[in-house]
Amino acid sequence: MGTFDDREKGFEAKHAHDEQTRFKIAARRNKLLGLWAAAQMGLTKDQADAYAKEVVSADFEEAGDEDVYRKIAGDFKAKHIDISEHRVRRQMVELLEVAREQVLKG
Repeated sequence: MGTFDDREKGFEAKHAHDEQTRFKIAARRNKLLGLWAAAQMGLTKDQADAYAKEVVSADFEEAGDEDVYRKIAGDFKAKHIDISEHRVRRQMVELLEVAREQVLKG
């Protein structure tokens, strides 16, 4: 039974590590997305940094990316920034790859 228990613990540790990595990638993507959106809105560096934190926090409202999309889209609408849903979602996908590379590089 020792071998089975060791394998189970190994799988559990790998699963926990994978989940933590996914979380870090999502958080990094959301920060990058927030900085991109801030640039579209013409925010200063300090404002952009604060806004990126808001975008990261928005991801905790519900599972998935819709809460992040709604945050960005709502803020664009409030500031009369005309950027399509497709453009925002494409940016989300592109920045996910950038974030994955950054996190996995360490």
